[in-house]
Amino acid sequence: MFVEKIKSEGLAHLSWVIGSEGKAAVIDPRRDCEIYAEIASENDCRITHIFETHRNEDLLSGAPVLAERTGAAVFHGPNAAGDVVYADTVRDGDEFEIGSALLRVLETPGHTDDSLSFAFYDPEFGEEAVGVFTGDALFVGDVGRTDFYPDRPREVAGLLYDSLQKLLALGDQAVIYPAHGAGSVCGNAMADREVSTIGYERHNNSRLQITDRDAFIEAKISEHHRQPPYFRQMEAGNLEGASATRRPLRPRALNTADFLEATARATVLDVRSASAFLGAHLPGSIAIPDHMIASFAGWFLSPEDELALVAENADQAERAATALARIGYDRVVGFLAPSLAGWAAAGQAFGSLRVLDTAEVKRRVEAGERGWILLDVRDDDEVEEGRVPGARHAYVGELPDAVEELDSGHRYTVMCGSGSRATIAASLLRRHGFEHVDLYLGSFSAWSGKGLEVED
Repeated sequence: MFVEKIKSEGLAHLSWVIGSEGKAAVIDPRRDCEIYAEIASENDCRITHIFETHRNEDLLSGAPVLAERTGAAVFHGPNAAGDVVYADTVRDGDEFEIGSALLRVLETPGHTDDSLSFAFYDPEFGEEAVGVFTGDALFVGDVGRTDFYPDRPREVAGLLYDSLQKLLALGDQAVIYPAHGAGSVCGNAMADREVSTIGYERHNNSRLQITDRDAFIEAKISEHHRQPPYFRQMEAGNLEGASATRRPLRPRALNTADFLEATARATVLDVRSASAFLGAHLPGSIAIPDHMIASFAGWFLSPEDELALVAENADQAERAATALARIGYDRVVGFLAPSLAGWAAAGQAFGSLRVLDTAEVKRRVEAGERGWILLDVRDDDEVEEGRVPGARHAYVGELPDAVEELDSGHRYTVMCGSGSRATIAASLLRRHGFEHVDLYLGSFSAWSGKGLEVED
C-alpha cells in the first residue's frame, strides 16, 4: 500500500493517491491531472476510483477530466449545492476496496454541507484506521472555515464540531491527510507541515482544545474570512465539471509588435517579482507575482479576460499560466518575449514606482503632511494587531471598489506586511488613474521591527 501527496503551490492544495495491488484511488485531483496517472503507473496501478471531499471554492476540480481519461468513477458527498453531474453520491458508511486497502466514507459537514472524509484501513493488520483524508474539515494546526452559509452561521459551525468528534473517534494512531496546507485561504492558522496524526492534533490543535460545543461555535463565528468573487465561479464550475486544461500550458512568446497588438484587447498581467515591477513595468499593468496568483487573481480578473503576461522568462510564464488555469483563467494570449530592457530599447513607454524606507515614512507620519495618505492594504486580522498611526485601511482585494472613496488628487504611500501585497495595490491605484503613488518597502514588518509607535 502507498499514499503519495501532490501539492499545488500557491493554492497550497493537497491531493492524494492511495494504491494497492494494482488499483489506485485519487482524492481531490486538480485540473491539470496528468501527474496522477503517472504516479499510478510508477506503482503498477491503474486508477479505479476518484473521490472528492467537498465542493471546492478555491480551485477547479480535475475529477471529470481524470475520469474521462482513466474510466474511473467519481464519488461526491450528499447535500451538494446542486447536481454534481459527473459524480455518483456516496454516504456515511459506504466502503470501497482499493486492492488490500479499505476506504470508508465519513460524512463530515460544516465546512460545506457535502463535505466527506475517507478513513482507510489495512484489514490484514488490524481494525483501527491507518489514516483519514480529511478534506477541509481538519487541517494540520487548524480546522475548516465555516462562513460559506452566512444565513446559517451557528448551525454550520456546530456541524463542523460534530464532524471533528467523528474524526477524533478514529483514534490517535490515524494519520490525517488534509486537502490544504499552510498558505491556503481555507483556514487561518495551518502549520507548515502537511501530515499529522489524530493524536497530535487532539493535543496541539487550538480549535480541538475547545471541548465545549457552544464555545467552539462562538470561536468559529468570530473568525474573519474573505471570499474573492471567483469563489462563486469555482462552485458553479465544480457542479458542471471543468474541461481539460489547454496543452501545452506554456504561453506563446510575443515580440514587441505582437504584444502591442494583443494589449489592444487584453489585460496586461505582470507576474514577475515585486521588486522587478517596482523597477520597471508597463503602464496600466496589474502586478501579481506568479506565486501570489492563486490568492489574488480572482479578486481583480474575470475568466472572460484575455491576459497578456509580462514574465522574466518562458518558465515563469508557464508557471503563471498553470496557476491561472487551476482557477479557471484560460485566456492567456502570450507573454512578452523581450525583457523590459528590450521593450524600452524599442522606444516603448514604461513606468516605475518610488519606494520609501522607514525613516521617510516616520518623518511623514510625524509631520502630518497634508494631502498625503498612508494606505494599509493588509487584512483585518493583521490591522487589528496593530497599525502605523494615522494609516488608512483598505484591503488589497477590495481596492478596486474602495478607489471610488479615495481622492486621486492626494499622494499615497501603500504598505502591507512586507511589500508584496502593497505592490499589487500600487499597480491597481496607478491603473485607476492615481498618479502620485509610492510604496513603503518593508512595510509593517519594518515599522514594528524598529519598535516604533503602533496603534491598536
